[in-house]
Amino acid sequence: MSQQPARAAVFSAGSWGTAAGTILADAGTSVVLHARRATIADAINTGHRNPDYFPDVELPASLTATTNPAAALEGADYLVLSVPAQSLRQCLTAWTPHIGPQTVIVSLMKGIETHSHLRASEIIREVTGVGAERVAVLSGPNLAREIMARQPAAATIACADEDAARRFQAACHTPYFRPYTSTDVIGCEMGGALKNVIALAVGIASGLGLGDNATALIMTRGLAESIRLATAMGAQPATLAGLSGMGDLVATCSSPLSRNRTFGTYLGAGLSVDEAAAATKQTTEGVKSAEAILDLARTHGVDMPITTVVTTLLNGKATLDEAVTALMQRPPKPE
Repeated sequence: MSQQPARAAVFSAGSWGTAAGTILADAGTSVVLHARRATIADAINTGHRNPDYFPDVELPASLTATTNPAAALEGADYLVLSVPAQSLRQCLTAWTPHIGPQTVIVSLMKGIETHSHLRASEIIREVTGVGAERVAVLSGPNLAREIMARQPAAATIACADEDAARRFQAACHTPYFRPYTSTDVIGCEMGGALKNVIALAVGIASGLGLGDNATALIMTRGLAESIRLATAMGAQPATLAGLSGMGDLVATCSSPLSRNRTFGTYLGAGLSVDEAAAATKQTTEGVKSAEAILDLARTHGVDMPITTVVTTLLNGKATLDEAVTALMQRPPKPE
């Protein structure tokens, strides 16, 4: 008798949620996307397309959608969460009654909650009451548009329970998507959150017309300050050198498909924060999380000059020229 395919409920049907659902469906997992709007769910079910994010890409025929959270979660082995980090607590509070007792919750979020300074996995455990063995994190250099084109990509799946990580690895392993496993949840999550702020800085430099040397400088020193904070919080340094750390940093800082880099480019070109937000259109986690990350750095006594400058600029407490000057006038010291 053949084994039943794993079942995943993906909340919700934004760009990364749709891409994650596509990976899972391509891997043979049964997937239901939860969409907030009936028009999106209907378009996915009848036309196999997400008109808001990928109108030009046909979705797997096995991927279905619903606006009903209970229906999406019925019998789900995995609840895959792809919602803005600042909305997670409110959304999850509404969805928790429908989560089964064995369901593993997988976070795709790359942000820090502003008022609590908690990572997504911490919010998940706090709201749902599930143990660490049922909370996993998937993070890596995963630009949704490239994944929808089935271009090669990889990611790290981190969970305190290695077996749970391996099971989800099997549920999302395709010829074009290679997942690795880890038990370093803190490192995996912090790498994803921290690189967004560094990508804002790279975008600002690009918008100012600074060259590749400046980009390399920001990425390298940005990785250094990311490792300092993540390890102070309990992460393994090697995780930050892997896919969820350096890998994600390189993709997010280098690609014009990156929201955070694009947002930074608008700032560097002279747009205000509100104007950049309007031009970017989608959620830019680095903008929302920068202040919380800086607060975490202060709590742990970690120096994060790039994050400090980006936060100061976002808060309107420095001009572009002052921000660049502040970075370049830091005292030289051994690397």
